[in-house]
Amino acid sequence: MDQILSVCGLICNECEYFKINCQGCYAVKGSTFWAKEMPDKICPLFRCAINDNQLSGCGQCPQLPCKTYREFKDPNLSDEQHEKSLVERVTRLKN
Repeated sequence: MDQILSVCGLICNECEYFKINCQGCYAVKGSTFWAKEMPDKICPLFRCAINDNQLSGCGQCPQLPCKTYREFKDPNLSDEQHEKSLVERVTRLKN
């Protein structure tokens, strides 16, 4: 199966929630299951890239990785895991 990338470079079809709680951020227009915790119920990275800047994803943004991208951290990750994830996702998006 081909990789399904999210706006921020996560591989959707490798996620434990894909097809269970989440169909991918593009399919749900940024209103992922966890985004209900966000003020406007939309992933802030999706909102920035797609809604605010009309890009196809963070990879098109010349500011990647911007402050919002760097600071938006999965609370389940350690700081080291987060930094590793940032590098992997940015690399994936720029390729």
